[in-house]
Amino acid sequence: MTDRTLANPAGLSGRALQEAMLRGDLPAPPFATAMRIRAVEVGEGRIVFEGDPAADFLNPLGTIHGGRTAAILDSAMACAVHGMLKPGQAYTTTSMTANFVRALAAESGTVRCEGRAVHVGGRLATAEGRLLDARGGWSRMAARPA
Repeated sequence: MTDRTLANPAGLSGRALQEAMLRGDLPAPPFATAMRIRAVEVGEGRIVFEGDPAADFLNPLGTIHGGRTAAILDSAMACAVHGMLKPGQAYTTTSMTANFVRALAAESGTVRCEGRAVHVGGRLATAEGRLLDARGGWSRMAARPA
């Protein structure tokens, strides 16, 4: 690979950038390291992350803080949209709705988070995300990244 980095991904489509990170040609963004997630699948308008909940994300009730779960879902949905973008196009989350079905515990095991682009228009996109824990429990969110 040339001098392309996360700070300079010139000429790469969103999907090409994600595929380069998946292969290890480019580093994962710092967010992925902080949230302890990694991309395991990249497709057209779709991405899957896996990660392990950790005790340092516990809230006072002893479950994983919903903000961490929301952040991972937001990232998956945004990356699903990003995977549909051409070189030079950008995105950001404009709104997000979350429905949590079950609490996530530090001992829940590896979680799998899938983001899927539902519609990508000229100015607005819609995506959905789903997070499954090792026991099959899930949370679902919908968002409209721009």
